[in-house]
Amino acid sequence: MTQRTFLITGASRGIGRALSERLARAGHHVVGVARRTGDATFPGTLVSIDLSDRVATAEALRELTSRFSFDGVVNNVGFVKLARLGEIDLDDLDSTFSSNLIPTVQTTQALLPQMKEKGWGRIVNLSSLVVLGVAQRSAYAAAKSAMISFTRTWALELAETGITVNSVAPGPTETEMFRANTPVGSEAERRFLSLVPMKRFGKPDELAASVEFFLSEPAGFITGQTLFVDGGASIGKAAI
Repeated sequence: MTQRTFLITGASRGIGRALSERLARAGHHVVGVARRTGDATFPGTLVSIDLSDRVATAEALRELTSRFSFDGVVNNVGFVKLARLGEIDLDDLDSTFSSNLIPTVQTTQALLPQMKEKGWGRIVNLSSLVVLGVAQRSAYAAAKSAMISFTRTWALELAETGITVNSVAPGPTETEMFRANTPVGSEAERRFLSLVPMKRFGKPDELAASVEFFLSEPAGFITGQTLFVDGGASIGKAAI
């Protein structure tokens, strides 16, 4: 097996952390990006970067690409602010787009030259089931729809380079961010469960397994695709 080096944003918790552990167990080197570091149990190199600060991010990425030779990137960091139409704050709208999209472009572009030079690379963008329509998530759904658009466009642009670009769109998953907006026993929890034919939420490791596959050698003929990992929720959405 070839040992690869992957950069994962939002790596300290949830899906990012589960993916870091899976990749490390498989023998790969994980460089994780998070706001907070100092976790001695992280299975790789954990780096503190405030991805909302473009200048600091650019400096940190220059330093990382001088230290490591990257084979791929997982754009996992995300930000959600709930609001119904008529109550959407324009500053929140702007920050949702900026927080979800700018780090994706900035990080991918920083690592792209190394992957192009190798003639091999993997880019995986995290989207979401909410792109199919979920109340109070106008801004987040729009940002995550853009992640799918990035995936399709970049896949076309990079098709002959040996670099694949794919997306994973999680359904409701037991992460800290999900629970912050969906408390146990809440109406929001009941509403989400009603959308999932399996009648349960996903586990971070189940989502991480899908991302790990897209990063693998056997996934080399798959590009521009979005995989919904959602307990069948996207099927139900399509049938309504």
